[in-house]
Amino acid sequence: METRRVGRSGLRVSRLGLGTLTWGRDTDEHEASEQLRDFADAGGTLVSTAASGSGEAEELLGALLDDVVPRRDLVLALRVGSRGLGAARRTDGSRRSLLADLDDSLARLRTDHVDLLLLGGTDRGTDRGGDVGDDGPGDGGAPVEESLAALAEAQRSGRARYTGLAEHGAWQTARAAALAQAGGAPLVAVEVEHSLVSRWADVDLRDAAAASGVGLLARSPLGGGVLTGKYRHALPADSRAASPHLVHVVEPHLDPSARGVVEAVRTAADGLERSPLEVALAWAADRPGVASAVTGARTAAQLRAALAGEDLRLPAPIRAALDEVSSARTAVGRP
Repeated sequence: METRRVGRSGLRVSRLGLGTLTWGRDTDEHEASEQLRDFADAGGTLVSTAASGSGEAEELLGALLDDVVPRRDLVLALRVGSRGLGAARRTDGSRRSLLADLDDSLARLRTDHVDLLLLGGTDRGTDRGGDVGDDGPGDGGAPVEESLAALAEAQRSGRARYTGLAEHGAWQTARAAALAQAGGAPLVAVEVEHSLVSRWADVDLRDAAAASGVGLLARSPLGGGVLTGKYRHALPADSRAASPHLVHVVEPHLDPSARGVVEAVRTAADGLERSPLEVALAWAADRPGVASAVTGARTAAQLRAALAGEDLRLPAPIRAALDEVSSARTAVGRP
């Protein structure tokens, strides 16, 4: 699998990354073990997880490291500072919370460091200049300088090799990158949702990240599975849309304007004699500035289907057609 530099840093990651959102809940130890083995065998290195929920995914990943794949062969990305899913998500960018999350995650992962530590969400207190009185329940209200200082401390202590952001908009990314650079601990990445049905990052984040030397990690490149075409005629009982804890990932992409994108992906796939999954993944992975497209799978078979398309590079006319048909989706997914 192709490897790429993340932004202007020396960090290199695989073109496709492995997400662990379903691990420990919908994906058991056997399936997770197969996924990690198949991913590494295909040349994959980037594995993304988060300090959220009760830590099932981290514990499962930690149990597999070295037993299934040597820890040194993987680039572990960890998101901290954000808890909960969907509308229930709450952020806390305080130094106390971030470093505690990191230490708890390292214990669950059974490792002494992560390769990439990402500040998750945007603390509402930061958005309002630290006005804690405007925050919702559970929001830490920490100024961005405090959050960045915690990331720098994690890097200086060796608990994180590189640092970055997750689910931040353009101006937050540009400001944080400038502050971090001035503080001597540059940010190297920003992980955001990016797919043919969620193109908000194309509006201004992509340019802001490039100007700041920050690489993009494209999360949910299949639009929660919508772009595979599985929801064209029905709601599969074992799908994310039918899952109470994952429906928020899919629901924004089930509206009428997304259906035209799904049909366009299917038409392109038919013409290329590939699957819609492969086409959607190739589009996201090869967007300007994207270092890796991070996709999760419930089963090992689903992951193998994604890995099978790693060789696909979309012809320019097909990419242009997909760009045009999905242009209305630039307001979807903005954090």
